[in-house]
Amino acid sequence: MDPHRKDLYPDVTASGGLGPAMREAAQLRECDTGVAPWAVDVVCIETTRGYLSVRPATEERLFRLSVGIPDFDWEIGSTGDLGLLVEAVAAWREGMPFDELAERFGFMELDAFAGALERGEPASSQWAELLSADFHRRQWNLLRRLHADEVLRDMFPTITHGAVRLRVDAMDSTSRQVLVYEVSRELYEVLRVGVPGAAWTEVPSGGLIACLRAALNEE
Repeated sequence: MDPHRKDLYPDVTASGGLGPAMREAAQLRECDTGVAPWAVDVVCIETTRGYLSVRPATEERLFRLSVGIPDFDWEIGSTGDLGLLVEAVAAWREGMPFDELAERFGFMELDAFAGALERGEPASSQWAELLSADFHRRQWNLLRRLHADEVLRDMFPTITHGAVRLRVDAMDSTSRQVLVYEVSRELYEVLRVGVPGAAWTEVPSGGLIACLRAALNEE
């Protein structure tokens, strides 16, 4: 820990790291944060609503709280109060509804995506975001085509180096997934991610949907 942070976080330094400090603060407040016994400076907590991570800011005393799923990590608030932080983490893990979280913990900023995560609908929110983002305009044609299919629209989409990634389970980075790259309106390249020996395969436009359905539904 650098000297500047020592001045900002004397309680963390005295405890021997962020993990021990959070565990001590939680014990004082009789709440369960789920911070692993071995966590010291890096804190990442698995929950049913994504992975919570805590990172101290360097420019001022702030504990930055983020939630993540594979390929995504976004900040949901920050506070300089370690006690308030651990209470919020414990409430999140216990499944407190997001509107109650926002009301009880004023520092939390729970956006539309967080709401979709709570409802178990991250895919629909992500499709809406990608299909409206100018940054992904080059992928709009492919995204619209994939979203039009009743099976593929249930997959979680992301953009990776210009290709559209479809994952069966948004919360599981090891679940079945494919990458799709639009070479032209008539030709696509598909890669089955995580399959030993898999390589990019050219797929004509007419066979694209069937190819993706088969790859994502394999057991």
